Amino acid sequence: MEDQKQKKPRILCLHGFRTSGEILKKSVLRWPEIVTEKLDLVFLDGKFRAQGKSDVEGIFDPPYYEWFQPKKDFTVYSNFEESVAYIEDYMLKNGPFDGLLGFSQGAMIAAALSGMQAQGVALGKVDKIKFLIIIAGGKFGGKKFGMPKLASKAFSKPIDCPSIHFIGERDSMKPESIALLEAFVDPTVIYHPKGHIIPTLDDKSLKTMLGFIDEIQRMVSEDNQKALIRKGMKALISFL
Repeated sequence: MEDQKQKKPRILCLHGFRTSGEILKKSVLRWPEIVTEKLDLVFLDGKFRAQGKSDVEGIFDPPYYEWFQPKKDFTVYSNFEESVAYIEDYMLKNGPFDGLLGFSQGAMIAAALSGMQAQGVALGKVDKIKFLIIIAGGKFGGKKFGMPKLASKAFSKPIDCPSIHFIGERDSMKPESIALLEAFVDPTVIYHPKGHIIPTLDDKSLKTMLGFIDEIQRMVSEDNQKALIRKGMKALISFL
């Protein structure tokens, strides 16, 4: 029987605006192997091809994708509901997934999904999201961003889901990242000196990240053990 203690947390990774799953993969895999080898990372492209110029043109190759389209003032969004359905369908067909990782626009939708699932308006067909890794995220309904209708109750209560948040001191999104941080119960936070990027991990942040991973590994392992016990009990009852 597989040793459940060694099972890697399976994570669906959501990229930033007008980038791609492959671009996010290249950035995340720059983290030390001691981190990445502990995680089963799956990178998904957004549902929609980029409808405008990407900030990473000339740095990373196309194609580029986006999860939804904001108006210029970021108060109204198109195709948000379609992306939520697309993500849930992917999780249903390719899961189960233990947690979500998101960068920028992907972090915004990942955080909202956790709250929406808790409120019973999204991801009802898949297992509960057990944890979140949020990089350069922002909060729908904050000072800068409007609130998609489907996500209107996502932050109505503090989100009780283990989370780790990466916040750049020079990131223009920092106020929105802090607003999102405050929407969670007992979040872990890593501040870094850079801007709107996926940062490297120095000794201090590496220690924090490894501590968070140890926590979620224990949680996932316990959940798997409980699931096996439930499965065994059902089989026994059926046999009897």
